[in-house]
Amino acid sequence: MSLQAQVLSGISMNSRILIFAVIGIIAIVGGFVLFQQSPPPSGDGSESRMVPDLSFEDYNGNTVSLRGFIGTPIVVNSWAVWCPFCVKELADFVEVKKEFGDQIVIISIDRAESLELAKGFTDDLGVTNDLLFLLDPEDSFYRAIGGFSMPETIFVDSNGVIVDHKRGPMDADEIRERLGAIL
Repeated sequence: MSLQAQVLSGISMNSRILIFAVIGIIAIVGGFVLFQQSPPPSGDGSESRMVPDLSFEDYNGNTVSLRGFIGTPIVVNSWAVWCPFCVKELADFVEVKKEFGDQIVIISIDRAESLELAKGFTDDLGVTNDLLFLLDPEDSFYRAIGGFSMPETIFVDSNGVIVDHKRGPMDADEIRERLGAIL
């Protein structure tokens, strides 16, 4: 009897199924993460690396186009009330925005929540007037950037080219560091 057969004979059928299921899940998740990673910036300003051509409403009902900011470096963050990481990150974005002033625009796009819910949340945090908050009832921004974690943030240079895409939360120091690529 081969060594492999001896090892397998010592493991119950339920244990074998569990082992194969775990290996399968790891392979699927690993493949998903590998293929969902943002491609490296091309640096050529190609359309696929441009900030999405999308428009949203701010808390006052004004329509705001992301491409309307071409000419100024922008940071665009996708967030939601249900995201625990977003609470700290929104405060860090405010801190960084106050440091950099008019050198950058920081836009926070709420993922498919109502005006009342989103604005109530930012009011409670005391950040409503510190960043540009937009509503995305269709969740189109998140889908356009290939989002799969929360929060998600893109860094866009003054030509409208996405030069960095961060999946997951950041603190103020990491935001500052990543701003170096667009300033």
